[in-house]
Amino acid sequence: MSETEPQKSLKRLTWQYENCLACVWFLPNDPTNADLLERGKCIHPKLKPYNLIVSGRDWCNQFQEITQKQIDNRQEMAMKTEDSRK
Repeated sequence: MSETEPQKSLKRLTWQYENCLACVWFLPNDPTNADLLERGKCIHPKLKPYNLIVSGRDWCNQFQEITQKQIDNRQEMAMKTEDSRK
């Protein structure tokens, strides 16, 4: 049985533990819809001067896991900002 091209490419995706999406220092462009492909800034104090733009699937040795409460707070702030623009 032959697989379609999208199915083949999905098999090449691998999950990385401790990636930017799960890091407290990752500030995604869209916090309410962030995923592995989302781009954003790295705001780690040592790396911030470099103005790094990273994706949710990137990773480095400065990883610090974000808590669900921190995620909820960022999403709430993003929604308030969006509502104030309307």
